[in-house]
Amino acid sequence: MPYSQLFYHIVWSTKNREPLLTPDLAPDVFELVRTKAIGLGATVFALNGLHDHIHLVASIPPQIAVAKFIGQVKGATSAKLNKLSPPFAWQNEYGVFSFDSKRLPRYVAYVERQKEHHAHGTVIATLERDGGSAGGRIHESAHQPAQRAKQSAK
Repeated sequence: MPYSQLFYHIVWSTKNREPLLTPDLAPDVFELVRTKAIGLGATVFALNGLHDHIHLVASIPPQIAVAKFIGQVKGATSAKLNKLSPPFAWQNEYGVFSFDSKRLPRYVAYVERQKEHHAHGTVIATLERDGGSAGGRIHESAHQPAQRAKQSAK
């Protein structure tokens, strides 16, 4: 059996960044994502998100192309959600970042604290890219522009 250590931070959004991941629905969405990822042989280290996007830190088996893995996770979750709730869809794009095992705790902590990062404007812009237009949209909180203005004034 081949040995591998392939760690990824993956981020994607709801279609048109609609606020579909409500407090009532998000736990079900996360469970569907986790279940499908594990079913494909992945190890899920962290999974979290906000009303319009999701972050997943996982190790994906080398036999599965990253794009295929993401497509299957997104496809399976949206198909099941459409049976349970009003129309649900993910955007086509996504962002994916690879890293080594030494940095795994940092990525896990970042994803677990998503709501805090967005509320306080402490997101890491690169890790918020989801592959949207112009090379990838960056998810920003309402506080970030004001915080940047304060930092620029200093």
